[in-house]
Amino acid sequence: MECAIEVIAEEGFAQASLAKIAQRAGVAKSVVSYHFANKDELVEQVLMAVSTASAEMLPERMAAAGTARDKLRVIIESLVEFIDSHRTYALAALEAANMRRSLPGRLQLVTDRKSGVGDDIQRLFVEGQENGEFGEFDSHVLGVMFGQAIEAVVLEAALDPDADLTAFAAELVAMFDRATRRETGRKS
Repeated sequence: MECAIEVIAEEGFAQASLAKIAQRAGVAKSVVSYHFANKDELVEQVLMAVSTASAEMLPERMAAAGTARDKLRVIIESLVEFIDSHRTYALAALEAANMRRSLPGRLQLVTDRKSGVGDDIQRLFVEGQENGEFGEFDSHVLGVMFGQAIEAVVLEAALDPDADLTAFAAELVAMFDRATRRETGRKS
């Protein structure tokens, strides 16, 4: 899996073949084919591996976050920290996700969306609205924007190896803090 992630991150998903992954791993292509029946399965496995790795630090950090606003901050900071320290993983996941969005993969995305996959941030937005911490906004739209913001961090990391992702995270926290705030009065 590590070799698959490296090849995808370096060469892009379209150029990543099972043969190149096998070469990187120093094994026969048949060994890689044993683990991945095809590139579709490879996409799923890469996304699962990166998702699992990125979520490892969250439970402990989330336990210390008492409010929905604190949880949102912890999620942003943790994801950006993961991207910063695992740029290869993040880029491979972005490549795999983009490949999954291709025409053959779209049906699975629709199925995933209907089954609730990836709704955690949207549930957090609803929780914050229900307990009065957050103002009125469309939780689905803001959830989509959250996902796009995290993808932007990955792109920034890929395009600029020296990018200050800690500063990027601080700006994202401030941006989502403003987007979720309750209106306290209108300015004239």
